[in-house]
Amino acid sequence: MTITGVHALLYTPDPEQLRAFLRSLGWPHVEAHDPPDGWQIFALPPAELGVHPSDDSTRHELTFMCDDLQATLDELRAHGAEPAGELQDAPFGACVTIVVPGGVEVLLYEPKHPTAI
Repeated sequence: MTITGVHALLYTPDPEQLRAFLRSLGWPHVEAHDPPDGWQIFALPPAELGVHPSDDSTRHELTFMCDDLQATLDELRAHGAEPAGELQDAPFGACVTIVVPGGVEVLLYEPKHPTAI
């Protein structure tokens, strides 16, 4: 197999705030550039890729999966994330959009469907 991984990108006007949040989660990282640039690249938990139909666009979406939505939301709040709405019971699982430091919105969900990981 020629593909060895997936490199996801998050864009924010405040990258240091977002990098500090990701460091606070304990995700291992490497320095891709010498300081003071601080370009950390973070190892991610196991991932899976879904393909959904769309009539009007091509786009990408990043979601964080968890085993216990409320417990994970509480943990992420302690690291500075905030929910952007109410917890929802969607067909694919329990979910909530969160805003992580740096102003980036990410869907957090506890899947009901079988996962590939």
